[in-house]
Amino acid sequence: MGKDIPTPFPRIAFNEAMERYGSDKPDTRFGMELKNISHLVTGSEFAVFQNAIDAGGSVRGICADGCATMPRKQIDAMVELVRQYQAKGLAWIVIGEDGAIKTTISKFFDQAKIDEIVAHFGAKPGDTIFLCADTDAIVFDALGALRLELAKRNNLLDPAQFNFLWVTEFPLLEWSEDDQRFFARHHPFTSPMDEDVADLEAGTNLANVRAKAYDMVLNGYEIGGGSIRIHQKQMQDLMFKTLGFSQEDAEKGFSYLLEALKYGTPPHGGLAYGLDRMIMLFAGADSLREVIAFPKVKDASCPMTNAPSEVEPQQLIDLGISVMKEESV
Repeated sequence: MGKDIPTPFPRIAFNEAMERYGSDKPDTRFGMELKNISHLVTGSEFAVFQNAIDAGGSVRGICADGCATMPRKQIDAMVELVRQYQAKGLAWIVIGEDGAIKTTISKFFDQAKIDEIVAHFGAKPGDTIFLCADTDAIVFDALGALRLELAKRNNLLDPAQFNFLWVTEFPLLEWSEDDQRFFARHHPFTSPMDEDVADLEAGTNLANVRAKAYDMVLNGYEIGGGSIRIHQKQMQDLMFKTLGFSQEDAEKGFSYLLEALKYGTPPHGGLAYGLDRMIMLFAGADSLREVIAFPKVKDASCPMTNAPSEVEPQQLIDLGISVMKEESV
């Protein structure tokens, strides 16, 4: 493409990416970073904010440059957008070109507190601050999506600019409310960060144990990912134990691996590229289907092979598959 890409690529840890951009694959072609104002509004009479803080969540927001003239219809559209990410809504502070402030939270905060919030965002006349309160996960998802939508509406996404970066130190584990246990975020063979092994051994602070996992990101898309693998049997045993595997289950499912690790395996890692996604971005296309020779349609069917379709009974017999018709209730 005739473009020089500066190297090495910037690196940002997962936690910092979420705090600043609300995404683990941030688009860094523009600013509009998230800011946490929980410490500024703690103890307020605004139940939406206070309830989120009391429940261990947070109140965060973004400052949208030059959006003070955004009509109410568009603001309502932004509220509907964040609701798609389970957020209950948005509060906003509009700073007019004359410096006059209009906000949905004026009856809960005095002017001095509003001014303090505006100053915290570095907002100037002509800007609008959008605020969201909920669990950290919901706030990050909602504001991350809002940030991208506002960037699109304000033409901040330069297709000729290519911002590569590494996102590192992903969480090793993620908690499942349904199963009430931790699962491997990447896969159960990912090495933990050396500094966090003690927590893994003690079974404490597991949600904050970091992995030697990394993604390559370009303009808000993950275009590659990988990790450093576990290469010691003792560590692999610990990982299986943390995930709730009994020794018997681990041996039954992964005996070949555990046996191999006894004989010494060198440290090793990998990285898998999404070549189609890279080509999409380099070509300036908006969809993967534009750069794939035989793309699937939205319902995952294949026009070329007519898949999925019915198969011959003998094929099912050969594969040991039986089809059960669901009984109507």
